[in-house]
Amino acid sequence: MKEILWLGRGGQGAFTAAKLFGAAYTAGNSAHYALSFPSFGPERRGAPVRAFTKLDEKPVLDRSQTEQADFIVVLDDTLYTPALHSQLKAGGRIIVNSKAPISDTFSFDGDAVAAEFHLPTVNTVMLGIVSALSDYITGEQAVSAITDYMPQKIQARNTGAVKLAREAVQK
Repeated sequence: MKEILWLGRGGQGAFTAAKLFGAAYTAGNSAHYALSFPSFGPERRGAPVRAFTKLDEKPVLDRSQTEQADFIVVLDDTLYTPALHSQLKAGGRIIVNSKAPISDTFSFDGDAVAAEFHLPTVNTVMLGIVSALSDYITGEQAVSAITDYMPQKIQARNTGAVKLAREAVQK
């Protein structure tokens, strides 16, 4: 099973990114299964939120929190801590939305891309980064998930952000 842990703050769209990634993974492939779910209590906007995406080639029934992830995606760099490395599987990667490089992570200024597309959050930017760094989904699958699950009025901006983020990683 492949597992992605998404860390963000309430209102940043970590759970939306988790759902979109799962939808992209299963799109058009009946041999792929995904489960996405959040973990938060009665927190308010801005409080830390964890979301999970579990991917497999058999039905995913385990709803427990991810203990060891293939990818940890941090939407707000204030949530990054070196202790996150202990939650990675061997060969796993941490991706951090950060203007400044953070050692032992893939750091990317997702806020700059989000601003370019007038997006209030970096969730789809980070979706694009993970899709480019993994072989789990293609860019076309990510775009398809956005067009299938997001309101039409914001689809173009979000698909543009995914494409630009992927291009930046693939350079």
